[in-house]
Formats: sequence, C-alpha cells, structure tokens
Amino acid sequence: MMKLAVLSSGSKGNCALIQTDNTKVLIDLGVTKSYVEEKLEELEVDPREIKAILITHTHVDHIQGLKVFLKKYHPKLYVNKVILSLLYEYIDDFDYVLYETSNFTIDDIDVDVIKTSHDVKGSVGFILNNKDKSIVYITDTGYINNKYFQKLSNRNLYLLESNHDTQMLMNGRYPFHLKKRILSDKGHLSNMDASYYLSEWIGNDTKTIILAHLSDDNNTYEIALSTLNEVLSSKNKKVKNILIAKQKQRTDWIEV
Repeated sequence: MMKLAVLSSGSKGNCALIQTDNTKVLIDLGVTKSYVEEKLEELEVDPREIKAILITHTHVDHIQGLKVFLKKYHPKLYVNKVILSLLYEYIDDFDYVLYETSNFTIDDIDVDVIKTSHDVKGSVGFILNNKDKSIVYITDTGYINNKYFQKLSNRNLYLLESNHDTQMLMNGRYPFHLKKRILSDKGHLSNMDASYYLSEWIGNDTKTIILAHLSDDNNTYEIALSTLNEVLSSKNKKVKNILIAKQKQRTDWIEV
C-alpha cells in the first residue's frame, strides 16, 4: 500500500507526504513547522513518525520550515552533493544520507531521481516505487529531458507542475525579466507543457494526475484543467482522477 497527501503546493510553500506500510516520508518542507504539524495531525500522522525528507531543491518555498522541523523531530534528509552544500548555508547541523546515484532506497520505497532544470543548482524530481505501485513527483522545472520519458511512462500517479497559462503570464503585471525567467528552460512548466508531457507518459496503469505549483497570478484552476483535458482528448487518452494541489490547503489521502 502506498498513498500520498499534498500538504501545500505553490509559491507560498510546498510539502507532500508519502506513506507506505513501513515508512512515512515528506517531500520538501517549504511551509512552517506548525503548519506541517497541523496537517499531519488532520491525517492522523504523528510528526515523530516521519523517517525521511526528500528535497527537490533549495528555494525558500521548498525548505522554509526545514530547519525548525529537523531540530524538533530529527528525520534524515536525503540529498545530492549540490543540495547538501546549499543547505549548509541555511542549516548548520542535520542528519543526512547522500545519494550519489540515481537510485536509492528508504525502507520499502525505491526512489529514482530525475534531474530537473531550474534556476538553482542540483534540482531534482523523483519516481517513488513501492511493490508494484509508483508515484512521479516533479515540480519547478523549465523542461523535462526526453531521455527520461521511458522511465516516466505508465506510472500510477503523476504530480506535475502546471505553473502558468502563457497568455496570462505575457499579459500580466510581472516585469519582463521575471516573465523571461519563468518561460525559460530554467523556469516553470506552463499548462501546455505539463499537458504535453502527461499525454506522452500516461498509460493503462495511470489512475491519478495532480496538477501542482499553480501560479496565483498567471493561472486558474479552470484553465489548467481545461488545457489538460483538451490535450488528453486530442490524443484519445483519459485518466480517471484529475486533481489540483492548492496553496496552504491539503488534499485528502490519495491511494496509489
């Protein structure tokens, strides 16, 4: 059994919980410790049961509450060399496991690492496998290299960034340099980008898609959903369960 709950998703903070029969793992901790404690309690999870935290990258909306949470509960961080060196600028003492290859194991979860393309070094996404179930977790990237497409194909659950509607972004209030950054190969995936990738990957085993990290200013839930539905329909593909992860609002448990 593997299940996921998104605790928060967006520029104000990102955090998700993965639970299996043997372990509980967080991905990122970009919200406050007290917020995480509150949401874990709602899900009937004791924070002391969190065995590990995976970090996608070191922007503040992904690590904001990390220092205080680590000090109180002492889970292990799983990091690559680059993320480790950047975290030392923010936290001076923590227990960590350094992964130097693209695969490692946390109890009964096998983790496969996907390199992402964002304007901070060392950024990654993850494929989490438990028995015959799998979750893809990718946010904050300007593109995804097609060398990963095969291993990303036909997974059970996809959580993928669908950050902005390009037209809303271009017509919006952001300064040009910020628009350029978001649209770049080291920025964020648009609704159309996310929809294209998902239409390439999903298969018969895919049950759930979660669109994540939506912009408050340059996107809407309705536009993100309609873009995905249009692209999937154009390729005669369908997924039973499509959700949107929201800012400072958790999802219910989603069984994989």
